[in-house]
Amino acid sequence: MLKHRIKTYKSFILIVTFFLFNLFVSCKNNSAPMTQQVLGTVCTINLYEQGNDNLYTLLFNRLNDLDNDFNINNPNSTLSKINSNAGIKAIQVNNDVWFVMQEALDFAKKSEGLFDPTLGPVIKLWGINTEHARVPRKEEIDVALNLTGYEKVQMKDEDNSIYLPVKDMALDLGGIVKGYAADQIVLMLKQHKIKRALIDLGGNIYVYGTKKDKNNWLVGIKNPEEPEGNPALVLSLQGNNTVVTSGVYERYFIQDGIRYHHIIDPRTGYPALSDCSSVSIITESSLQADALSTIFFILGTKALSFAEDDIQSVFISNSGQVQASKTLKDKLYPYGDKDIKIEFRE
Repeated sequence: MLKHRIKTYKSFILIVTFFLFNLFVSCKNNSAPMTQQVLGTVCTINLYEQGNDNLYTLLFNRLNDLDNDFNINNPNSTLSKINSNAGIKAIQVNNDVWFVMQEALDFAKKSEGLFDPTLGPVIKLWGINTEHARVPRKEEIDVALNLTGYEKVQMKDEDNSIYLPVKDMALDLGGIVKGYAADQIVLMLKQHKIKRALIDLGGNIYVYGTKKDKNNWLVGIKNPEEPEGNPALVLSLQGNNTVVTSGVYERYFIQDGIRYHHIIDPRTGYPALSDCSSVSIITESSLQADALSTIFFILGTKALSFAEDDIQSVFISNSGQVQASKTLKDKLYPYGDKDIKIEFRE
């Protein structure tokens, strides 16, 4: 029996629903936030008292433009054109696609391939978060893995072109593009002199500016064992911070009693066997947090020792233990009366 768990929110486990927004990041507003389905998920932007229809439309037009570039399910998107021309010709791209691809390849190199933007053939094979999810045969996975390899991607500065030299290679930038989109929205908020905002791009949370009451923003981190219930943890953050979580429970399917989640290990072609059920990254760049949450999830709790001072992280292990960066000691605590012990690591 095949059981699907398909949600519009990103599988990155920090999912704060709109109800929880009001609970955790409330700031008196005189204008309703705007929500749209874009970038393959539900996106909400709240500009509070400075919100107006024209500005919201401008922001969501930007998100829709990015969707037209990066949506691999749209045959007319820039990424789909690159993929359909694999082994045939290079495709000239705009600055957004060029920049995101450069960043993706940089993270691929730094992580020695744990983050791989060419994992498209393997991701498609599993079909997780679609009606066609299944466990592929090992022979199929081996064939798909032979089509991956970030080092194969050819980028030409002269004309901003990208070429995949092997037929049936495919890019998938879903693990980084929402982070880039959140950062782009932040740039627009600065240009329009917005004082405060809450951005939720399918679980990529960005708290911008200072709350009207001067208090910190509060962001909840889900309990992987009870994802529909109250959060397990609460982060108290100053403005201009992003929180992105990677985890096992938002996009998965169950077959023969085994859960297969969407975070694929590029080394094996199978869902990553991590000692964590979720990893949250807290930093100023949502793009960076997006990529690192995937990398750190695959690495597991040992990744805590790799994090730099300006990258804060929270790990929830498969047994429910919580480990976090020592710099979060006064910012992270259990929600409500939950009896959760947090180990703050050096």
